[in-house]
Amino acid sequence: MKYGIVMFPSKQLQDLANSYRKRYDPHYALIPPHLTLKHIFESSNDEIKDITEKLTKLTKQFKPMKVNITKVSSFQPVNNTIYFKVEPTQELEQLHKTLYAELPGGEPEYAFVPHITIGQKLSNDEHSDVYGQLRMLGINHEEIIDRIHLLYQLENGSWTVYETYRLGEE
Repeated sequence: MKYGIVMFPSKQLQDLANSYRKRYDPHYALIPPHLTLKHIFESSNDEIKDITEKLTKLTKQFKPMKVNITKVSSFQPVNNTIYFKVEPTQELEQLHKTLYAELPGGEPEYAFVPHITIGQKLSNDEHSDVYGQLRMLGINHEEIIDRIHLLYQLENGSWTVYETYRLGEE
C-alpha cells in the first residue's frame, strides 16, 4: 500500500488554496491542500505497525511549528507546478530529514522545498498565464501547525488519513 506524511494547514488557508486548485490542479478531488513532509512510499500492513510506533516517538521530539507563507512561486523549468511558498525553517527541515532517516522509502527524490501546491500539470502557455496572475497576489499568512498525518492511498487514487500525530505531546 502507498503512504505519505503531510501537514494540513488551517481551514482558512485550505479554502484559499482550493479556490485555485479546483481550476488548476487535477489532484483537487484526491487530497486536500497540504505540505508534504515525506513523499509516497510503499509499506506492508506489518511494516506500517512499526512505522506508526516510530512516528509516535518521533513526533514527541518536535514542537508545533510556525508556518509562514509569503508568496506564490513555481517549479518551472523543472515542471509546471505553481504553489504557495512556505518559508523554510530549521524545525521544518529537521522534521523532514528525520522522517526520511528513520522511516522506509529511501532518500528524497528532490531537495525539500516546503510548499502547498495550487496548480500542476499545466501546459506551458497555461502555466505562464496563471503564474503571471497569481504571483502578483499579496499573500502573507502565518499559522502554527501542531500535527502531522500519515496518509494512505485508496484504490481510486484519493488519499485518506491513516493516523494523526500531535507534535510535542506525550
